[in-house]
Amino acid sequence: MAKSKAKILVVDDNNGIRAALGLLLPMHFAQVELIPSPKELVSRLADFRPDVVLLDMNFHTDINTGNEGLFWLSEIKKRNPDIEVVLFTAYADIQLAVEGMKRGAFDFIVKPWDNEKLIDILKASYANRSKEAREASAMPASSVRMYWGNGSAMTAIRRTVEKISLTDASVLITGENGTGKDVLAGEIHRRSDRALKPMVCVDAGALTETLFESELFGHVKGAFTDAHADHIGKFEQANGGTLFLDEIGNIPLHLQAKLLRAIQNRSIVRVGGTEAIPIDIRLICATNKNLEQMVKDGEFREDLYYRINTMHLHLPALRERTDEIVPLAEIFIEKYAEKYRRPVAGLSSEAEEALKGQYWSGNIRELQNCIEKAVILSDGNTLEVQDLEFPQMKAAEETTPTSSVDTLENAEERAIRAAMDRFGGNLSMVAKLLNISRPTLYAKLKKYDI
Repeated sequence: MAKSKAKILVVDDNNGIRAALGLLLPMHFAQVELIPSPKELVSRLADFRPDVVLLDMNFHTDINTGNEGLFWLSEIKKRNPDIEVVLFTAYADIQLAVEGMKRGAFDFIVKPWDNEKLIDILKASYANRSKEAREASAMPASSVRMYWGNGSAMTAIRRTVEKISLTDASVLITGENGTGKDVLAGEIHRRSDRALKPMVCVDAGALTETLFESELFGHVKGAFTDAHADHIGKFEQANGGTLFLDEIGNIPLHLQAKLLRAIQNRSIVRVGGTEAIPIDIRLICATNKNLEQMVKDGEFREDLYYRINTMHLHLPALRERTDEIVPLAEIFIEKYAEKYRRPVAGLSSEAEEALKGQYWSGNIRELQNCIEKAVILSDGNTLEVQDLEFPQMKAAEETTPTSSVDTLENAEERAIRAAMDRFGGNLSMVAKLLNISRPTLYAKLKKYDI
């Protein structure tokens, strides 16, 4: 069999591993170089110009956490996003490897490795070289599409969006974290007459007081110590298009007046400047807070509230849209199966029931993260219950304690009974939900006479 033309760089501080790979890899690849320390990595990237880097996740330092591997993965991708990285990891660090794939690694392989699988993964990474970088650079932000589903709440929101998108009415989107407020804002922009103009997104709550005016309104050269050149703010960047202010409920009260002034006047003045610059924007804001209550409590300006709230759209939590959980999961499976080159095509019926029974405190974002991890770790064609990693759930949150002073045993019994009710006595899913083994579950069922 002809050798692959790939140039492979191995970074591993274990002498025995480097020796073994030094014998194996040259039989399959045109050029192989092995280095013991990531400190040599930057120079070797420049001199050797590898196609693929096989990077150990853990180096023998005082604190062996795998974070050093993630750091060097980021350094490789920062210097040359076309280089594919395959992570070398111990079984105990698989979760770190999953995080590495989210940050751009092609795949991972667990030590001790299977020679054939290692060669296959390295060849596949070479064949895929630079594909993801090209796709990422070519993919516009507008590629994220709104999933509407068939539920009555989302159908009503969709009808409203169809009516208001072609207007310039200000829109306030509310909902819990992870419900897709930013995606809905993008959908309104795409349907509007401003779709060919930019949509500029700002995490309003993350702006410090010192940066607030400069980031939103811009500044002129010399306005302050580090103002070495004129700077165009977010309002001007969005001119003719849409300005999306996310987490507007986090803006301190004393800064809200400055935002209100710009919205009312439809003009801004750069920091250090004197010229009023007209702005033509469609304003969309979002928050997970109850602004109406904040107005009553004196924490949010009433006049600003009415300026941003011409139209109000509230996105319900995912647990209130259980009929949409499986279709959304299938969309994410298709997305991540393609991204991570996995053969996964769907969910087992047990996995579907487990997903529908989950509380999803993090909403669609949490579901997406759950499916992404499962696809990465799965080798089969179908995701099973055991592939799904759920956070600890408040399984008993729908029940009420019988007294103000509760015992751990009472809480445990209620949690088990609630889980049994939720999954109709399916012990595999109950054990998965409660994060205990089946034998442990059997013992507790007997203990509490369930």
